[in-house]
Amino acid sequence: MLNGKVAIVTGGASGIGRAIAQGLSQAGVHLVIADLNPESARAAAAELSATAARSIAVQANVMESADVRRMIDATVETFGRLDILVNNAGLQHVAPITEFPEERWNTMIGVMLTGAFLCTKYALPHMIRNRWGRIVNMGSTQAKVATPFKVGYVAAKHAILGLTKTAALEVAEHNITVNALCPAFARTPLVEKQIAAVALQHNISEADVVEKLMTGPAAIHRLLEPTEIASLALYLCSDAASGITGAALDIDCGWTAR
Repeated sequence: MLNGKVAIVTGGASGIGRAIAQGLSQAGVHLVIADLNPESARAAAAELSATAARSIAVQANVMESADVRRMIDATVETFGRLDILVNNAGLQHVAPITEFPEERWNTMIGVMLTGAFLCTKYALPHMIRNRWGRIVNMGSTQAKVATPFKVGYVAAKHAILGLTKTAALEVAEHNITVNALCPAFARTPLVEKQIAAVALQHNISEADVVEKLMTGPAAIHRLLEPTEIASLALYLCSDAASGITGAALDIDCGWTAR
């Protein structure tokens, strides 16, 4: 049912974003890989274009309105439509609140919250015009529970749930759904960098970070694979999930079940 649809995936050059882009591409969706790193975006788009669907790369800083509008315009000019938006771009910084750099806070809120707002704002008119749309926001277990030393990330991800619910209520009449995915720690470059930072912060080994802090609280003691998250994103984009909106779906190995 998704064959021929058009999607934007922000932060689509690596990690979870790339896995979601691959899943959509395999379903016949044409892709716009939006990323701050143009070389990585082009490499991902070239790889995806080897499938039946077409993919292009767009360099975009999602916290800048002009970049977002240019990205949306490029999508519609190239493919004639926009059906799916995956707000995935994100970053992490680990530090106590008293030492948390203010410029890092501003960037994290800018990318993960303001960026999702701007992309949603400028994507929605095209979806409303087509009377069909899917928006998938990347949340986290930390959109529901807090973790020390990650105030920027936790604050942005908590706010994403508010954005998701508000948008879902506003556009449901246009056959548009808006949902958030809340995964636990996944095997991505972002998490690999985080492991080292957390190990230093807590003065423990990197192995202990994974075993005791990242997977220990969960029922299933392992990291998620990005493809698992991509499968759930693909389902939310399908017509089979047309009755799901305003939801924050956990895929967390039981991390938040306690």
